[in-house]
Amino acid sequence: MKENRDFRRLYATGKTSVDGLLAVYARKNRVGCTRLGITVGTKLGGAVVRNRVRRRIREAYRLEEPNLRMGYDIVVVARKSAADASYARLRQSLLKAMGKLGISGV
Repeated sequence: MKENRDFRRLYATGKTSVDGLLAVYARKNRVGCTRLGITVGTKLGGAVVRNRVRRRIREAYRLEEPNLRMGYDIVVVARKSAADASYARLRQSLLKAMGKLGISGV
């Protein structure tokens, strides 16, 4: 997902799962494929730190993608504590949030 209106629509009408590392928003879409958006704010640190967090979230999603239900818009918002978290903790947090939202486990 890239369009600002898509992010805003998801924030307003999607389901939410939040923990210490990530906030995950999900909503069924009409496109038929699952779209991912990742938001990492400047509070996390400099560009190197933000890009590292973004890459880790993207990789965790990529590995889990075959097990997800199709046809959802997903936005992952990294919280401040995600900057210091290991990849394993980020992945666990993402999987737990997707499970709560009902999009994990085909």
